[in-house]
Amino acid sequence: MSLVGFYIEVVRALDAINAPYMIVGAFAASTYGLARTTYDIDIIVDLQAQHFESLAAHFPLPRFYADPNQMRDSTQLGIMFNLIDTERGAKADLVPLSREPKYRQAFARRIRRTFQDENQIPFEAWCARPEDIIVGKLRAWVEGKSVKHPNDIYAMLVFIFGGYSDVALDLDYVAHNAFEVGKETIELWRDLVERAKEETQK
Repeated sequence: MSLVGFYIEVVRALDAINAPYMIVGAFAASTYGLARTTYDIDIIVDLQAQHFESLAAHFPLPRFYADPNQMRDSTQLGIMFNLIDTERGAKADLVPLSREPKYRQAFARRIRRTFQDENQIPFEAWCARPEDIIVGKLRAWVEGKSVKHPNDIYAMLVFIFGGYSDVALDLDYVAHNAFEVGKETIELWRDLVERAKEETQK
């Protein structure tokens, strides 16, 4: 099983124990037109006391590392923690919602999306909406100026403007959040929208 297969195991375990979560980043963006050969998975979780032991039970020793005490302490402190498959060398990073308060609005807006595993078999998971993924990528771009974030946003916009998405994109929502981040960010957003519209109108 691939790294993606392990990520799917984690997501299914969260569903099984009714733990609130939301996939963000490039893995989430793959359901909105972003195509990459590899993905990391970023999962925001809102775990409560009843979830720690239950989640750990899905990933028992010695193959897996899933320490319920670490999960509890990390959640209380707002620190990212890991679930690890030692046999495969795979790691999933789970980020407590308490660490990322800016995601609370996106968390409340999350939706179920259909993904495909490495065998092209569909599965459902909780995922951020496209505009919240874009806002997250705009914020990440401000922090490091990596070109991958504008490129990812552009790919999503072309997919959505081209009529391939089953989820509508709230442009005003993104613009409002981009404006709050800063002038440079709103200018980047407007440029990406203009270029994507020109591409889909050719």
